[in-house]
Amino acid sequence: MFDFIHRRLGVKIFLSYLAVILAGALVLGLATTASLPRAFNRHMAAMGQALEGQAGGVMPGMGRAGGRGTPQGGMMLVLYNNFRASFAEALTLAASAALAAALIVSAVLTRSVIAPVRALQSASQRIAAGRYDERVSVSSQDELGQLAQSFNRMAGELEQVEAMRRRLIGDIAHELRTPLTAIQGSAEGLLDGVLPAGEETFRQIHRESVRLARLVDDLQELSRVESGAYELTLRPVKLNDVLQTVSKRFRAALENKRLNLTLDLPADLPPLLADEDRLIQVLTNLLGNAVQYTPEGGAITISARREHGQVQISVQDTGVGISPEHLPHVFDRFYRVDKSRSRQQGGSGIGLTIARHLVEAHGGRIWAESAGDGQGSVFHFTIPVWTGQSV
Repeated sequence: MFDFIHRRLGVKIFLSYLAVILAGALVLGLATTASLPRAFNRHMAAMGQALEGQAGGVMPGMGRAGGRGTPQGGMMLVLYNNFRASFAEALTLAASAALAAALIVSAVLTRSVIAPVRALQSASQRIAAGRYDERVSVSSQDELGQLAQSFNRMAGELEQVEAMRRRLIGDIAHELRTPLTAIQGSAEGLLDGVLPAGEETFRQIHRESVRLARLVDDLQELSRVESGAYELTLRPVKLNDVLQTVSKRFRAALENKRLNLTLDLPADLPPLLADEDRLIQVLTNLLGNAVQYTPEGGAITISARREHGQVQISVQDTGVGISPEHLPHVFDRFYRVDKSRSRQQGGSGIGLTIARHLVEAHGGRIWAESAGDGQGSVFHFTIPVWTGQSV
């Protein structure tokens, strides 16, 4: 019995209503029993005085009822007992009617409270079973209605996360399949004697294995930055020194494509409050993206300017450009503006996503601009200025 009550919220609410009703009835009975004799004596005394004034005397057997206890005397005692019996009968009938009405109302109220709770319970069980499209109806603006709204928001976010998870698994499978297929095809060609066991064949296998290893590293780095499983060592950093380090990494690539890299930095640019290694990683991803998509003989410009306690850094190129419908998605993982472009022509599609997370971890923001296809593009991001305070 107690276990049944413990497991049923509706029974608990109903019993709480019933306890309130019984407590009210008990207090009503006790208060009535305690106050009835005094009230009866007071009213009978008033009635006796009125009759005495009208008839010039007291009715026989009436006596004076000025005391505070139970009335004494023959007729007065009989009258009091009859009055008390009639009052108790009326009180019993009224209490019974009130109790029945209260039980009906409490049952209705209990059902109105339990119904949305049961709906939430059923929906949560279906979500736990993987049906993330479940929602509950919001029929009020009280706490239960707010709970239903919060539940629906949670279900929506879970549905988005699940969709992202499935898309990520599909993207990873697609990205890993390309180099693995190339390696497998080359190996089978060697085994069947179709491909010569020469330097070019082994070089091709090596290139694909390097690309596969780079993709795995990118995925691991993406997992760390998206989960926040890394620490930023913030300290004053000179942007010019960082750009010199990054430009040296791309010197060979710039020379191979005959690209002109220009650094446009103001002389009074203040130090940045940043993690130097992570800032180098952001600029490496952005500059690598610019080098990848800028044709031979093009130009890349890295500029910076101070604004509102931050430094805005821009990487501009004269490359293939980005059409307006693709701009909001360039920082999504594995997103490619040109779906027909292979990973040999483009990157893994993760670098810009990593750059966005790292910039936001510094308290900045990152965005892209482009006039359209063939018009080049520019990537902006902001990093806070070092104020001279210790961090």
